[in-house]
Amino acid sequence: MTANLLDFDLDGLAVFCEGLGEKRFRATQLFRWIHQRGARDFDQMTDLAKSLREKLRGCAEIRPLAPLSRHDSADGTIKWLFDVGGGNAVETVFIPEDDRGTLCVSSQAGCAVGCRFCATGHQGFSRNLTTGEILAQLWYAEHTLRAEFGQTERVITNVVMMGMGEPLQNYSALIPALRTMLDDHGYGLSRRRVTVSTSGVVPMIDRLAQDCPVALAVSLHAPTDALRDSLVPLNRKHSLDELMAACRRYLDHAPRDFITFEYCMLDGVNDSPAHAQALIDWVTPRRNHPGVSCKFNLIPLTPLRPLG
Repeated sequence: MTANLLDFDLDGLAVFCEGLGEKRFRATQLFRWIHQRGARDFDQMTDLAKSLREKLRGCAEIRPLAPLSRHDSADGTIKWLFDVGGGNAVETVFIPEDDRGTLCVSSQAGCAVGCRFCATGHQGFSRNLTTGEILAQLWYAEHTLRAEFGQTERVITNVVMMGMGEPLQNYSALIPALRTMLDDHGYGLSRRRVTVSTSGVVPMIDRLAQDCPVALAVSLHAPTDALRDSLVPLNRKHSLDELMAACRRYLDHAPRDFITFEYCMLDGVNDSPAHAQALIDWVTPRRNHPGVSCKFNLIPLTPLRPLG
């Protein structure tokens, strides 16, 4: 079977090259061609030995995702819909700002968490994306935008894993993708500029802290267990107290000294002054309650359907 080289972080690519009888430095050269230069054709990789290029043509490829559609907004935001096969598609969004270019990347086709107000959750869960499918979104966006903007330097400075899906429920594919984003031979992004957004998969937050600590964002949406049980069903498995404890543990490893909490404000559901006070109480240190260092992103949202 032909290997998709986007599926490998640098260590994985080195193992693949060793299987072809090649040394690690060849994997580094190949990795740079793929991620830094956006090459798909092995014949473009002129500093690779001809014998290696011939081997690669027989057993490997750089497999992109096919864009089904693209929407450009007046503010420069670009949304792509990518075909991932089987009738499934995932969305990737580029958000330009004065001091950064952020790409929101999907990790699953659909989502199994089932948050009551989320469009992705209502469509159900189809499958996890592969590492290659996660990275193909960044690979395509980065090199497409460089060509369009006439730039040779990096366009995407920040990546947020908060497109479609719960990234921590696709952990085995997520970690190699993150390592490629961070690798100086890949995209060279700072750990502070790569964010994993989760609805609160507590055991995997702890694993991420050990395996690849990047910035963390938590989709919170409620200040009490009773309300969050209703809005974010995962809370029935991992309560707010458990989630708070995991966030505090994560801060010991995180590249930032705070956790970001995403809070969708649903009219008449979770947006009252009492809810705001409960949020303040939840994160503020007090006796027998250590709180957590954080910032909130408050997002006004119209639910897809009534949540009563």
